[in-house]
Amino acid sequence: MALITTWLSSFSLRKEEGQGLAEYALILALIAVVAILALIFLGTQIRTILSTIGAQI
Repeated sequence: MALITTWLSSFSLRKEEGQGLAEYALILALIAVVAILALIFLGTQIRTILSTIGAQI
C-alpha cells in the first residue's frame, strides 16, 4: 500500500511540474507579444532617436 501511495504522489508532483512549466511558457509568450507590440508602435520613434544619436557621433 505504501508503494502505491508513493507512486501516486510522485505522479502528482510530475503533473504540477508540467503545469508550472506551462505557466512559465504562457508568461514568456505574453512578454514576447508585449515586446513585439511595443516595437511595432514605437519602432519609428526609436529609429529616429537612434539615427539622431548616430548622426551626432
